[in-house]
Amino acid sequence: MLGGTEFVGRAVVEAALGRGWDVTVFHRGRHAPPPGVRALHGDRTAPDGLAELAAGGDWDVVVDTWSAEPRAVRDTARLLRDRAGRYVYVSSCSVYRWAPPAGYTEDAPVVEGAAADAGPTDYAHDKRGGELAVSEFFGADRSVLARAGLILGPYENVGRLPWWLTRMARGGPVLAPGPRDLPLQYVDVRDLAAWLLGRRNGS
Repeated sequence: MLGGTEFVGRAVVEAALGRGWDVTVFHRGRHAPPPGVRALHGDRTAPDGLAELAAGGDWDVVVDTWSAEPRAVRDTARLLRDRAGRYVYVSSCSVYRWAPPAGYTEDAPVVEGAAADAGPTDYAHDKRGGELAVSEFFGADRSVLARAGLILGPYENVGRLPWWLTRMARGGPVLAPGPRDLPLQYVDVRDLAAWLLGRRNGS
């Protein structure tokens, strides 16, 4: 697990441990990982930041939730292409060209101009660039691009749901974003984690 100490990454780690899997987390050390994992440390944006990951190890599956500069995904995917069976990348439905119509599928048009070697731009292009990076080194047969909708649940560190719940708890009129007929799709982070782990063998 690349990350594994907050929100989606932590949910994936806990779900994997619950299945009895051996789990390695590669993270910056800002937060403690769940007990029972092997921890490697490094900063994917720093020079030699992948040194501990490069030192050795093979894995059945890698799960990555990176949301910033795509080149960090590129560097990790390139490093692990011969040492991991499958690369599961948690992307986002934000990669679809705005605004996708109700009922759109994974064949809907995506944003243009994203690149696997790009630095940080905006969320949609960063996620699309991450997808391109994973596909470049793992191909369609060994990669999973999970374009999730709005993710909610334990360990949420985005602040989206807590903000709305706190605001509504104060009472009074609440100005909500529109348009009112815009479809939203939420997913519980625990359900997403279970689904991601089910992609280990391409099932």
